[in-house]
Amino acid sequence: MNTLPAQELKRRGLAAIDEAIAKGDVHVIRNNQPQYVVLSEERYRELVAEAEEAYVARVKASLQDVKAGRVRKFASAEELLQALDTDGE
Repeated sequence: MNTLPAQELKRRGLAAIDEAIAKGDVHVIRNNQPQYVVLSEERYRELVAEAEEAYVARVKASLQDVKAGRVRKFASAEELLQALDTDGE
């Protein structure tokens, strides 16, 4: 984990981040705990694109389940809870 103490960030400013981010994502440590993560713009865009791709894949999989008849419908939340209890046994 690439870390940077908050005190160092306070003392040196963005220069401290510039140096650390060259090695990868930066975890800023405050009170001995990771509090923040600093990413390059490129890394941020990669994460957003990956999240969007995963979302689309989940929606497509759900639509395929509906088309294949692998979806059950319930009239009420109570009916759903009962089915969940029965499936778990």
